[in-house]
Formats: sequence, C-alpha cells, structure tokens
Amino acid sequence: MSAPAGPGLDPGDVAAFGPAGAAPRRGGLPRPPVVLLALGVLVVATSLLPLGFVLWSTAQMGPAEAWDLLTRPRFADLLWNTTRLLVGGVALSAVLGVGFAWLVARTDLRLSGLWHGVLCAPLAVPAFVNGYAWVSTTHAVQSSYWGAVLIVSLSYYPLVYLPTVAALGRLDASVEDVAASLGAGPGTSFVRVVLPAISPAVLGGALLVGLHLLGEYGALQLLNYPTLTTGILDQYRVSFNGPAATLLALVLVVFCLALLGLEALARGNRRRARVGAGVGRPAARHRLGRAAPVWTLVVAGFAVLTLGIPLSSLLRWLLHGSSSSLSSGGLGSAVGTTLGLAVVGGLLTTLAALPVAWLAVRYRSTLATLLERGVYPANALPGIVVALALVTVSINVVPALYQTLPLLVLGYAILFLPRAAVGVRSTLELAPPVLDDVATTLGCTRAGAARRVTLPLVLPGLGASVALVSLAVATELTATLLLAPTGTSTLATQFWSRASAVEYGAAAPYALALIVLSVPATWLLGRVAVVHQQSNEQGNEQGNEQGRPA
Repeated sequence: MSAPAGPGLDPGDVAAFGPAGAAPRRGGLPRPPVVLLALGVLVVATSLLPLGFVLWSTAQMGPAEAWDLLTRPRFADLLWNTTRLLVGGVALSAVLGVGFAWLVARTDLRLSGLWHGVLCAPLAVPAFVNGYAWVSTTHAVQSSYWGAVLIVSLSYYPLVYLPTVAALGRLDASVEDVAASLGAGPGTSFVRVVLPAISPAVLGGALLVGLHLLGEYGALQLLNYPTLTTGILDQYRVSFNGPAATLLALVLVVFCLALLGLEALARGNRRRARVGAGVGRPAARHRLGRAAPVWTLVVAGFAVLTLGIPLSSLLRWLLHGSSSSLSSGGLGSAVGTTLGLAVVGGLLTTLAALPVAWLAVRYRSTLATLLERGVYPANALPGIVVALALVTVSINVVPALYQTLPLLVLGYAILFLPRAAVGVRSTLELAPPVLDDVATTLGCTRAGAARRVTLPLVLPGLGASVALVSLAVATELTATLLLAPTGTSTLATQFWSRASAVEYGAAAPYALALIVLSVPATWLLGRVAVVHQQSNEQGNEQGNEQGRPA
C-alpha cells in the first residue's frame, strides 16, 4: 500500500518529509522531537568519555616526548602490523561473508538451512578462544601475518555474513530479472545489480569487523602478533606510562575515523526503503549443476576450520590436559555472572542505540550524522583504555560508582554501542517512513505510529542487536579485568587467567562453557536472518495474490 501523496508526489517524496506532524525545518526537513534529540546527545556524550580521557591524558605529554615515541622503529612496526591486519582481515572477512551468504541464500546448495547454522556458529567461539585453539594445535600460526589474518577472519566473518543473508532475503528479485532480460549473466548481475543493492549490509558488517580488529587483544597476544592494541597493554603493564599508551590509543581513533569516512563515502545517501510487495515471487535460486558436490565440500571444509579445530582442541585438552582440575562451584558462579551481564548489557546497549539510529534514519541532517558517528570512536579503543577512563571519571566525579556492576555495564555499553547502532540502523532503514505518515493521517499520534507500525517491523532486528551485543559482552576481556568488582569473575576472565599461564587443560572447561552459553544468541541471530528471507517470500506471494485480477 502507499500513502495518498497527491498529484505529482510519490511515496518516496512523502518519505523524505518524515513523520506527519513533525515541525518543519528549513529546507522542508522534519525537526526531531526535543526528547529524542536530548537522548541522542546524552548517549553520544557518554560514549565519548573515553575519547576525552585519551585527549586529556595525551595532552600531558610534551611535544618532544610525543614526537620521540611516534618516530621510534617500534611504533612504525606496530603501525604497519595494524594497517595490514586491518586491510587483510576486513577484505577476507567480506569475501567469506558475502560469498557464503550468496551460496546459501541464492543457490540450490543442498541442506542450505543446516549450512546456514554452521556458518553462523563461529560467532559462539570468541576470537581469543579461537587463537588459543589454533596455537595449542600448531605453532605455525604464531608470529605470522597470514596466521593472524586467517584466525581473525574465521572469527569475525559472520559479522558480514549475517546482515548479507538478511539483505539478500529482502532484495526485490525484479532487479535481477531486469538485468537478465538485458543479457547480463549471473556474475555480471551480482556485481552490477545485487552487490550495490545489499551494499549497506556488507559495509556495515565490514565496518564492525574493522572496529573489532582495531580493539582486538586476546587473540593477537596469543598469536604473538604485535599491534597498536597489544602495544598499549605493554605500555601499561611494563612501564606504567599512561600518556604514552593513550597516544597510541589516539592513533587507533584516527584509524576509526578513517574507517567511518570510507564507509560513509561508500554508503552514500540513497534511500533504500520501499513500500509494497515488489515482485510477485521469491528470487530464483541459481543452479550449481555438476559443481554442487564441490561447493558442498568447500562449505564442509570451511566448517572444519571454523568449528572443527577449535572444538577438537578444547576437547583434547579437557580430556588429556594435566591441569584440568576444576571447581564446579567456580565454573557455576562464572556462568551465572557472565549470563547476567550479557543479558543486561545487551538490552541496555540496544536501548541506548535506538534514539541515535532513529535520528540518523528518520531525521537526516548534519547533526544527526555527527551524533551517529560519535558512538564509534570508543569501539576503536582497547577495553583497558575505556576502563581506565571510567575508573578516572568515577573516582573523581562519582566515587560511589567505582568497582560496581553498574560501572562495568556502562563500560560494555560504550564499547559495544557501534554493534547495536549498525544493527538498529539497518533495520530502521528497511521500515518505510511513509507507513508512519499513513498511520498519522488515520488519527495516530507520532508516538502511537512508532509503537503500532514501526516497532513491529524493527522488533526482529532489535532482538538480533541484543543477541549480538550479548555475545560481545560475554566474551569481553580487558575491560572486565579492570572494572569488575573484587571477587567478580566471568568465563572470559577465568579462561584468560589460566590460558595466559599456559594451563591449557584448566582453561578448556571455561572456553567450552563460554561457547555453550553463546549458542542461544548465535541461534537467534541466524534465525532472524532466516525469518527475514521467509517474510520476504511470504510478502511476495501475498503481493502476487493481491495483484491478480479477480
């Protein structure tokens, strides 16, 4: 259905004016509600606290001292390692994510539902657990660029795969039909038609991968691959030089800003929401023909790399490790704490991302874009830098918050707000604003239209955002080590204390428990992608029935 936009005005034009009843701004754009704007500013200001701490701490260094640090050969090595890991890791993750998403969603690959679950499953294996499994299996991956790229890509490619599967499920198949009618083959159609249409999902996932690589510590430390992040931890641990460490963190922020600029440039300002069922049938699946068994073996072999090696390594150490003695009470306490923090952190972070994403999608402006981009710099900072910022602020401003669970949850929200923002924004972009306009013309208030029209459309995406953030919270390491109250331990911290002491047998139970605990959230993320595809097919069938003459 479409709104009665009047002569010469189509639904896309109506959508450009935002929700009906919104106060107009210069240029005909809607003015955001004051409460929504205030919430967005509060969220962004809180997320920028660590960046303020980095700038303040770095300013305590003299220009000569800063220049001396930035011109050292060690800094050049860290910068080079970080840059090439970022390029290689993001590129390989994007290729793997898009390639396997296409194979599962758009070909007649046998048992595609099963393979979809298998391809989502690596989200349940934290990167530092993956690194531990590979290092304890073979030392060939240590001190190796290609080993580091391989392991981080195997850990983070689902961040590209999941949104790409969902986008392919919602893509109007008519665009491919038009390309085929003009003589384009499957490859040409994918590159020139499909890939630009799903580019927001691919770019959002690639951005998340890049941000995670900038802040990754555990896996790279185990792999003995030094980057700016491991250098920051070395500065704190060896020399206790806070200003020098925060100067390195400031370089990471520059990397983050560069990633944001590239993603924004590639994304553009094109609106992608549509009203109506579109084509009256699901997209046709491409036939693999004689190559079907080969591609099945490719997916199976990839599953061995992503799941087989980590799980077999953990089981081997659990059964045969000489240090595998474990207190069941300690494991149970760590499981309960991890689960509670993951749920609370996921819900709080997704709620915090909602006003920021709403402003960026429904009230597009320079201010809204700046607010949305303002949540990303903290994600490029290592968890220890965010934690030190919160410790400094809490001790000097709100001493009662120091060494409390609320401060730890706030740290999680700041660290993982970009995960939630990407998920919530991509969901809102697929909910046409014109539907809110129709609801308001029928007597609904703007709040009522958002609750009755928009919320049901974005609820699956919000659930996926909660699951994605909960996974990150459950596996967070460095900030938890510093912010957790005395006596509070999680599966990640218990695992790390044993793995870093080379007690692989004692670390294995905590790693396995962490994987098992992450399975429900991983299943939910995979299920949301499937539901997106099924709902699109059902909508197409309904549109086909409504479009037929009686």
